[in-house]
Amino acid sequence: MSLALTSLARRGALRTPVLPVVAVLTLLALPLSPSGDAGPGPADAASGLVVLYCAIRLVRDRRRALSRTAAVVLGLPVVGLALAATGAYSPGAGIAGMGRYLQIFVLVPAAVMLLIRDRGDFRLLTWTFVGIAFLQGAVGVHQYVTRTGASYQGEPIRAVGTFGAQDVMGMATVVGIGLVCALGLALGRTSVRQRVVAAVCALALLLPLALSFSRGAWIATAVTCAAQLVLAGLRRALKVAAVAVAAGMVLVGGLGVGTAMLQERIGSIGQVADAPDQSVVDRYTMWAAATDMWREHPLTGVGLKGFPEYRDGYASPALSSFSDTEGAGAGYRRQPLLSPHNMYLLVLSEQGLIGSLALVGSWLALLVCGLRALVRARGPGARGLDCALVACGLLVWKLTDFVYADIGGPSTVLTAVCFGLVAWWALAGSGEPEAVTPVPVGDSAEKAVAR
Repeated sequence: MSLALTSLARRGALRTPVLPVVAVLTLLALPLSPSGDAGPGPADAASGLVVLYCAIRLVRDRRRALSRTAAVVLGLPVVGLALAATGAYSPGAGIAGMGRYLQIFVLVPAAVMLLIRDRGDFRLLTWTFVGIAFLQGAVGVHQYVTRTGASYQGEPIRAVGTFGAQDVMGMATVVGIGLVCALGLALGRTSVRQRVVAAVCALALLLPLALSFSRGAWIATAVTCAAQLVLAGLRRALKVAAVAVAAGMVLVGGLGVGTAMLQERIGSIGQVADAPDQSVVDRYTMWAAATDMWREHPLTGVGLKGFPEYRDGYASPALSSFSDTEGAGAGYRRQPLLSPHNMYLLVLSEQGLIGSLALVGSWLALLVCGLRALVRARGPGARGLDCALVACGLLVWKLTDFVYADIGGPSTVLTAVCFGLVAWWALAGSGEPEAVTPVPVGDSAEKAVAR
């Protein structure tokens, strides 16, 4: 990974307008206060500065902000958000909810898209994802080994990185996305050295992902990696799958990494009717409550930030209403369950059918455009296959993870940056001509790989 970053630096990739975005991702590595809540963190504040920085650059350079297609695709969610904000239970809740959605799905993605100049910038951000995942993963593995992690089945072994017990999904999200980025780089057509480094990074990130005990992150990563392998080519897919299976056998079987607990956690994924644990009961109870909210408010939902207010009126008595958190430097706390832990049902319940079609329609438009661009990148002599696999992989990961999670917590800003990378590839980057970088005398041919 360090060799790849050094190569990018030598080609001048570090002198780019995406450095503020790199700073936002770096802030995700800062440890959070154990006594704090799982709300927005420093990275969220920095993302606002990135939007401001992008706006200043547009005014200074007198550039057109977005193409017509990009404006429609990224601006589509605003329609549903405006309607849902007017139906919120209070003006403050409507404004706060709309601001959060605009930050994650409109403003920050648009700013990231506009700040990326070429595939070199894209790859710099991709390697930053991998680097942050490595840092969080290393902290998580240390927590498991030293038994200083979050509580899991009464033992302080759950790897949560610097996010703490108040955001147990934070490290799993960062590591899962970093693994997807590393695999996309490994399957591309860049230099052999970068592909080897990326492949090693992807395999190394399997361990902290497993120790996160996050079922949603496991499923999203498995689905995404399988999709990336298929999109990269069947022959390559079979080779990488064999290596991944071998690595998994070594980690779980040979080294005995939490074998019993991992097997039990994996088995609980489909355990719905046969003695499910309380977390599964709570999840499905809240899913049912969100569905009932939508049935009574089909077009515009109950309003932004409305799910916590209406939850008890629709949920069955099986809902515990709180989740117990402990460990990773924090004492015992009961955190209220304020969302259905399903992005699609959260949007459906709070924004209704109009908001759901607008937001999900925007995501599907990005997916279609990204896949079309990926097909072109696979053609003879085409470049940018690694960027295509990373962008499509990020979107598939988020769309899959949204079945088991929603926005919330300090790691949410990562979602905004992901959508920015996806938007650049789908709406602008796929047609970018390859830049030819002059090679200083004495450099090897490998360093002359086109951006």
